[in-house]
Amino acid sequence: MRIISFTEHWSKLSNREFTTFRFPRKDKDWYVGEKIQVYYKSRSPKRERLGIAEIIQKVQKYASNDEEAREDGFNDLRDMENWMIKTYGEAKTWQPMNKLTLRWIE
Repeated sequence: MRIISFTEHWSKLSNREFTTFRFPRKDKDWYVGEKIQVYYKSRSPKRERLGIAEIIQKVQKYASNDEEAREDGFNDLRDMENWMIKTYGEAKTWQPMNKLTLRWIE
């Protein structure tokens, strides 16, 4: 079972369903129906297992909007873009991403 990790304790993680944006994987991309382990800081000594979720929807997108950015835990699209640039760099930020909707199952 693969892992999705978060670097912040986003408030959305307490919802039954939540969204997250992830870059497509080159080895094996995410797919609807996949069950995944959800962690906070999975590669850190402070890692915390949050539970298991299932991907219930996947949409490939080039850009987001203010509503989706807020749904994902940001103040607005600009806030999301600034976080992406800081985390991934300018060039990667503008590549298509998967908008994944997950539902907690455990």
